[in-house]
Amino acid sequence: LSHPLPLCGMDPGGEDGTPPSAHRIQRLDEVVINRIAAGEVIHRPVSALKEMLENSLDAGATSLTIIVKQGGLKLLQVQDNGRGIHKADLPIVCARFTTSKLRTFDDLQSINTFGFRGEALASISHVAHVTITSKTD
Repeated sequence: LSHPLPLCGMDPGGEDGTPPSAHRIQRLDEVVINRIAAGEVIHRPVSALKEMLENSLDAGATSLTIIVKQGGLKLLQVQDNGRGIHKADLPIVCARFTTSKLRTFDDLQSINTFGFRGEALASISHVAHVTITSKTD
């Protein structure tokens, strides 16, 4: 099937030297999807720091220690005295759309936290090496 006009600025039939299959619609690999999503949330190390600080504040932290090396490219560490992450939650803490702040869609009407979508740690983990140490009472 040919189309007389280019679709989305590309030649659908290979006239540009690429095989027609190169222009077929395909599902992106999960790694690519996650890195694109991470780019939407984490633009620079300061964006990652903002997300982690909001997580700390949402956890009730009243004291924060921040360590940054090489502008956050080598190390970005946040230590706080918030509630912490329960040990049982650690295996999914960096998965997309995991959150302690919502259970149902209706919960969005009464949300009163900085973050709630469960994307910050997931996004950071797709563009950086992440280590989480948590202590709960």
